[in-house]
Amino acid sequence: MFISKITAATDTIEDFPATASLADAKADLFRQAQAACTLGSPFVRDVLVAAARQMHRAPLLSLRLATWPGDRAAAALALRVNGALHALARSGEVASLSACFANRGGDIDRAIADAFEAADATLVRYIAYPTQTNEVARSAALYAGLMEAARRFDQPVELLEIGASAGLNLNLARYGYCLGGTATGDPASTVRIAPKWQGAAPRRHPLHIANACGVDLAPLDITDPECCERLLCYVWADRDDRMAQLQAAIGIARLNPPRVDRGDATDWLETKLERPQAHGMTRAVIHSMVRQYLDIPARNRLRQTLARAAAHADADRPLVHLAYEWDEDHRKVELVLTTWPDGETRLLANPDPYGDRIAWLG
Repeated sequence: MFISKITAATDTIEDFPATASLADAKADLFRQAQAACTLGSPFVRDVLVAAARQMHRAPLLSLRLATWPGDRAAAALALRVNGALHALARSGEVASLSACFANRGGDIDRAIADAFEAADATLVRYIAYPTQTNEVARSAALYAGLMEAARRFDQPVELLEIGASAGLNLNLARYGYCLGGTATGDPASTVRIAPKWQGAAPRRHPLHIANACGVDLAPLDITDPECCERLLCYVWADRDDRMAQLQAAIGIARLNPPRVDRGDATDWLETKLERPQAHGMTRAVIHSMVRQYLDIPARNRLRQTLARAAAHADADRPLVHLAYEWDEDHRKVELVLTTWPDGETRLLANPDPYGDRIAWLG
């Protein structure tokens, strides 16, 4: 289990800064708890609320959360805590926690208290790792957006994804979709994605992905069981549908391994976009729920890199940018498509963060 790799040496409270704001850290847990319930996961709500109540039983974790450098929300600390507890539950190391997660209920406060008392240092190490959801359901909105680009240019697509994690969304052409009644993608796929749809169905258009590659600071190797376990523990424990979908996508990825390079997203993208683009090929840059992890200089550099590449785009070698990200106020998620050489930007949809629901505007 992945959790077994992070149980080495013991930290002490002296390792952390003296100043702390545990009240703010608990408030983050409560906020994410409400968001999880709104998005269809009442069990995760209960886990995070219990974690906030029992935090005094985990002094190392408390101090780590309270003294986290930077923006806790941007770092998705509450989701890291939930993922850490899910991983610990899946490991079987704390019996009451494992039973609680298996049954999606019971004495959740007691189970979380047991986990905090038994594995405080382990949980601290786990939350040091960034979230790795690699949510497959987001492929539905991305596929719909790429169909819009394909309808516009009618060319094969070279797909470039930043923040690709294990690269599961690079295999989006290997999944089957029902998008507001429009059936598309691979009809024989073991991954079937049918989000709750609002608005008109997108216009179907053939989408041919000629090649696809991505980049991530810490890509996960889909052939490594420990990496797969890490992906699975970030799925909310009461979402069996998402768990099954992820496992099916992992199966496809093992047969069709996605290419994900290790590196900085802006450096990698700059290098990729400087390469000559084939005639009759659309180059598409995509990303989903990544921008929140980029600092302001990185975001500016990303825009500048796209602008330089856009200056060389023409009808035979177009450039597409498809972003599935929070808006500037972090109030709603937007699917935004920009195409060059015309420079047109369109808000195509408002999906939810995990791809379960899509309000199509395109």
